[in-house]
Amino acid sequence: MQLMVNAQMQEDNEEGSSQKGLTDNEILAQAMIFIFGGYETTSSSLGFLAYNLATNPKIQKKLQEEIDKTFPGKVRPNYDDLMQLEYLDMVVNESMRVFPILSRLERMTKTSVEINGFTIPKGTVVAIPVYVLQHDKAYWPEPEAFKPERFSKENKDNVDPYAYLPFGAGPRNCIGNRFALVSMKLVIAEILQHYSFVPCKETDIPMVLNTEGLVAPKNPIKLKLKPRAVSS
Repeated sequence: MQLMVNAQMQEDNEEGSSQKGLTDNEILAQAMIFIFGGYETTSSSLGFLAYNLATNPKIQKKLQEEIDKTFPGKVRPNYDDLMQLEYLDMVVNESMRVFPILSRLERMTKTSVEINGFTIPKGTVVAIPVYVLQHDKAYWPEPEAFKPERFSKENKDNVDPYAYLPFGAGPRNCIGNRFALVSMKLVIAEILQHYSFVPCKETDIPMVLNTEGLVAPKNPIKLKLKPRAVSS
């Protein structure tokens, strides 16, 4: 955000420059995208992650054990150690596979192109069905099951990069993907140090989804936070 403002100010101060800076309206439009894309998506992903942990207590316990071992005495997680939590990374990736925020990605062809004898004219909007790909049995055995081991070091090479697109792909993928991952890992690690997610009477199992546009639960995700026993 500050880079866009700086670029505009620099452009205003350089007389005769051939570079075209962003207008106020263009900066405003980008700011709205950053807010929408950076807040709502991460918040929804955390909700889905909490749900997956609550409905898979063995996985949640294993993750808590990794967090406790890395941050003994419930010390606040730091960036370097947080990035070393392999099981946390597996859990987050699997949660984004089961519940990707975008049901599809869209791109417009800049030129006409022929693929396998089929011509896609210039200016055509091509939709990539992210949710469908990430639940396709051809790529993911038992696609509805929550299995973090799909993203283990041993199995990661078997993951088709074009069948796992929570942040898109290519030069126009999500600009905030790294920030989103760090934020999610930090939040979930701090919560699991002190609490466990558990289902309650109002928890929808299985979850019913609305997959038009953004993937979201039809009903709010309702869980309980159970305080963990204080270690002696």
